Amino acid sequence: MRMAGNKVVKPVIGILALGALGVILWIATRAPPLTVQGEVTADRVDVSPRVSGRIIKLGADVGSSVEKGAMLAELESPQLVAALIGAKAALGVAEADLARINSTRPETIAARKAEVAAADADVTLAQETYNRQAELARSGNTPQSRVDEATRNLEAAIRKRESAQAAAQLAETGASKEEKALAAAQVKQAEAALNQRDVDVKELHVVAPISGQVTTRVAAIGENFSAGAPLFSLIDLKNVWFTFNLREDLLAGLKIGDTFEVTVPALKSAVIPVRVTMINVQGQYATWRATRATGDFDLRTFEVRSVPVNPVEGLRPGMSAIAAWAARGR
Repeated sequence: MRMAGNKVVKPVIGILALGALGVILWIATRAPPLTVQGEVTADRVDVSPRVSGRIIKLGADVGSSVEKGAMLAELESPQLVAALIGAKAALGVAEADLARINSTRPETIAARKAEVAAADADVTLAQETYNRQAELARSGNTPQSRVDEATRNLEAAIRKRESAQAAAQLAETGASKEEKALAAAQVKQAEAALNQRDVDVKELHVVAPISGQVTTRVAAIGENFSAGAPLFSLIDLKNVWFTFNLREDLLAGLKIGDTFEVTVPALKSAVIPVRVTMINVQGQYATWRATRATGDFDLRTFEVRSVPVNPVEGLRPGMSAIAAWAARGR
């Protein structure tokens, strides 16, 4: 009996040993699960002044949370303020000149009408003198030279009246259309210059273009900054995403809208479900080069961007994100 039992046990033990050895070999030869690492990213805005000036007031510091439109810094520029005053004065001059061209003083019109009346009287007198001299000449009681003189005086009086009438009409009509158009254009030009100066002065107040948190502050009270020099950096913590750089052979049909899970060590290894929002090829500098002359190929690198399915408290740019790529059921 004992020998029969031993004959049965030995094959079973051999089979179990072979099975255990197979499991060990499978585990030893199985490719380890692929782990990819990315990072958390967010929109970053560098805030710069559009005009040059000296900082006289700061409204935020590193770590401050600001709303869109909040004052970050106030600058001063006496040159811009002086230019604004000059632009206002130039506009006043242009408007006054336009009013002058479009109107004539009543006194001037009255004077021109009086000149027309005087010219009419001179014409009447010259006409009567001519008539008398012409009548006397027909009766032989005056020489022809007196008639010629009366004729010249009449013609001169008529021309003088015509000149007075033209001056009166010009006074009532005012400047020409071309002069009025030029004056109006000068007013618009002055208004445009004033608007530009007004905008420049308003730009001395630097405001936040987005709602976010201040991560960098270069601005300091009393320092001069030129236009375009960075003063603050803001990040939008309400719009964060994960970025992974993957070789194209790891994409395996990944598409926009797919979901997978990432682990964030900085948040106590919290597991966060994310959704793919962008798959974008990187430049040639990110191409993975083959090391063998045959049997292998160059592979491009793609940026895979994903966003949390649900809002995550405490997620900040720069945090690492880890994804078990082989375990996501591609």
